[in-house]
Amino acid sequence: MDRLYETMQRLLANTTSEFFRYRYGEINWDNRILGLVGPRGVGKTTLFLQHIKREEDLADCLFISADDIYFADHTLLDTAKRFYQQGGTRLYIDEVHKYERWSQELKTMYDSFPDLHVYFTGSSVLDIEKGEADLSRRAPKYLMQGLSFREFLALRYEVRMDPLPLEAILANEGCIPGIDHPLPLFREYLESGYYPFGQDPDFPIELVQVINCTLEVDIPQFASMNASTGRKLKKLLALVSTLAPFKPNMVKLAAQVQVSRNNLEDYLMLIEKAGMIAQLRNEGSGLNTLGKVEKVYLDNTNLLYALCEDAVPVGTVRETFFLNQMRVQNTVTASPIADFSIDGKTFEVGGRSKTARQLKGADAGYVVKDDIEYGHGNVVPLWAFGLNY
Repeated sequence: MDRLYETMQRLLANTTSEFFRYRYGEINWDNRILGLVGPRGVGKTTLFLQHIKREEDLADCLFISADDIYFADHTLLDTAKRFYQQGGTRLYIDEVHKYERWSQELKTMYDSFPDLHVYFTGSSVLDIEKGEADLSRRAPKYLMQGLSFREFLALRYEVRMDPLPLEAILANEGCIPGIDHPLPLFREYLESGYYPFGQDPDFPIELVQVINCTLEVDIPQFASMNASTGRKLKKLLALVSTLAPFKPNMVKLAAQVQVSRNNLEDYLMLIEKAGMIAQLRNEGSGLNTLGKVEKVYLDNTNLLYALCEDAVPVGTVRETFFLNQMRVQNTVTASPIADFSIDGKTFEVGGRSKTARQLKGADAGYVVKDDIEYGHGNVVPLWAFGLNY
């Protein structure tokens, strides 16, 4: 186990603490077992390492990655047992879904070692849910999405501010300290700001790798799919990228992908949970309710720019950003008269020339405008909705 400790020390030495993701302060670290899940590349590993470096006594904890070659001839359970017998109390397991028997062994750890706290990450929500039958009553799961516009400003430009509740945004209280002209930074965020690695010189290549790993590895492993099905998932995502946002015609779309309609709906659900697309549903429907999808979007604007071969439609970028940012703290549904609805409020998203015509009849209607720096009345700048988390 000495090598595991050495690896942890190297990782901690390269972990910075200038910026913390929005989930950091929301996690109850007193839980005996918990999971941090979300799409690939959003910073789950870094969050765990930051917590160890900031809060833990290194004599009591161990950080391991479940895909370490060490586990080719050792089990997670035996490693946890040795760690526990040596007085360890905090075990952090990264990318636990890459270990075949993770669910059963985590359950055994929980039942066998009452003083051991086990924290794990999963690069994909769907892999964690695969083991939920064993862990649902034991391990709370924290879902973490990519960077908000607010977090992007903090990470890339060291501009710090607290999240703004929706009510404050709608009252046009959104402002960025020291930044008089937010639109250039907003454009940068839309293209490369959603993922923490967006400033890497090879970001476009790395993002394509994230997409390919999600579709070719994560989803097929979860659903016991073969390689040909993985190729169909890629074809489906390519179609979504050219059509989004669109109201899906399941029969036509299934024919294009060459799958059955039932399989297509399952594929869309899996791709959504993996963080590649977002499905906008009618009010009253939920993630597990099929047949009420109004529109299908790509999950975030960075994916739009990565997957769209031609110029990205500006209207699509605007709607994708609004849905992506607002869904984290709010339930966003389709509006029967405009674009979106949140808790009885109606939102129409557009450019500088967008009018309130489609808001007639709305109890509380707001025009969300791109290309403006400041709002007034019921007109709110689009970028301000990126300050919500």
